[in-house]
Amino acid sequence: MESADAALFDASYYARYYFDKKTKVADRLHVERLGAFVSSYLKYLRVPVRRVLDVGCGIGIWRDIVAQHFPQATYQGVEISEYLCGRYGWERGSVVDYQAREPFDLVICQGVLAYLTPADLKRALRNLGVLSQGALYVEAVTLEDYENDVVDEDLTDPLLFRHRAELYRRGLTRKFKELGGGVWLNRSAEVPLFSLESAAE
Repeated sequence: MESADAALFDASYYARYYFDKKTKVADRLHVERLGAFVSSYLKYLRVPVRRVLDVGCGIGIWRDIVAQHFPQATYQGVEISEYLCGRYGWERGSVVDYQAREPFDLVICQGVLAYLTPADLKRALRNLGVLSQGALYVEAVTLEDYENDVVDEDLTDPLLFRHRAELYRRGLTRKFKELGGGVWLNRSAEVPLFSLESAAE
């Protein structure tokens, strides 16, 4: 199998997973609560957030969250979907190989990585380490989530790969410390942490 083709992410895909009340998986209120958590945690840790990259930004729910919690920060939305780039004006690109002139203080990657083959996933995880000089928020459904019956398979896209959580962690821990709740901190970031504020290594 190959990673999901960009053509998959057309108007019908977003109608099903984002706009149809019966089948949508993107709940704006849920993402707003999540965004408040991530933003508050980064403020607590005193992680400076001036430049934000949302890679695989979808319909841009995080844009308003960033504007609310980090009003001085710039927001860059990147999306592989030609349809969304035309509709919302996002920059076209993929988490696998997107490049920027300089790294970002916060990179958001929600609901993207499970569409990638193991080889592309490894490339994407390495690339996230290049793109973020500060914090990273990652959300991805894992094999264990299916095994533990956390995933609603009637709503979840059947094209997702079921990678083990360890594959994600192994790829991210080269450059990041895991802080919990999907939040990671670049090892080069000058942010002091108490021992219990990050996962044991």
